[in-house]
Formats: sequence, structure tokens, C-alpha cells
Amino acid sequence: MTIATQPQRTLEDFLKLPETEPASDFINGEIIQKPMPQGEHSRLQAKFCNVINNVTESQKIAYAFSELRCTFGGASIVPDVSVFRWDTIPKTPSGRIANRFEIHPDWAIEIISPDQRLKKVLSKLLHCSRNGTELGWLINPEDESVLGIFPGQRVELYEGADKLPILDGIDLELTVEQVFGWLSFT
Repeated sequence: MTIATQPQRTLEDFLKLPETEPASDFINGEIIQKPMPQGEHSRLQAKFCNVINNVTESQKIAYAFSELRCTFGGASIVPDVSVFRWDTIPKTPSGRIANRFEIHPDWAIEIISPDQRLKKVLSKLLHCSRNGTELGWLINPEDESVLGIFPGQRVELYEGADKLPILDGIDLELTVEQVFGWLSFT
């Protein structure tokens, strides 16, 4: 008896497909569509970009992008927030920002949505860590915690009043409580 198997997709095949809404990631030969962001996710994602860019953009230190496709290390992923040091942002010969980012982010932030599997999102951040990303955050609104992912795939848990790790060179201090306080509109 012969068992039919699906042919393994390649990164090149994936990149030829039309973009999906919401975006899909390609990692470990698998296409995984991200869930549509809901209230908490959307608020945290926008707030992180604003807070980081308010501190870094004018001094040309770094820039935080929302939902930016990054293709590197045999995968193509769309982190919720990708932070690039200013000098690593891909540019065209004329100095404009490039459309394609074929490098890893320096800092990748993922926010767990209610329908997402922790293992899939964590594997994306571990892929980033294996391929040069200096810092990853996995934010879990359900239990108000943040996992920090560091070089060598070291993982640390942050809760409550814990001060969060920030990408070197960015003058920003945040605690877990402050981050989840952004969800309150009272």
C-alpha cells in the first residue's frame, strides 16, 4: 500500500503565492496563517510601535514596524512588531526604505491571540534567535506575562513589576505591569 504525501513547499514557492489577509508565515516548510488581531492584540501592537518609535526615530537609533514580512534563514515571517536598528534597515541605492526585508529583525515582538498556539509563535521567535535576532518578546495577555528570548535561545519569564529587557541602545524602561496597563481604558 502506498501512502500519498504532500510535496514539501519551498520558500521560493511560498513567496510566489499572493499575500493573505491576515498574513501567513512560512516556517519549517509549513504555511501558517496568523489570526485576525482582536482588541488587546491590536492595542498592544500599535502602542509598542508608537512607544519605541517615539524614543528612537528622531535620533535614528531604530524603527519599529508593524506586520512587516521578514525573509531570512529559510523562513518568511511577519512578526507583530519588528524592530530594526537604523543602520540595518534595508534601503534602495537612492536611500529610500526597501520594500523587501530579507534579513532578521534585531528585536521581534509577538503577541499571543486567543486562537493562537503558543508553540507555533514561540517556534517563530526561536527561529529568529537562531538566525541573529538579539531579542524576542512573546507577550501573553491572558496571564499578563512576557517571555524574553535571547541569543543562544535562552528564555526568561517576566511578570508583574519585572523590568523588561530592551534592545541595547534604546533608552526605554518598561515593566510588565506598564505594558498590560495599556489595555485599560478607565
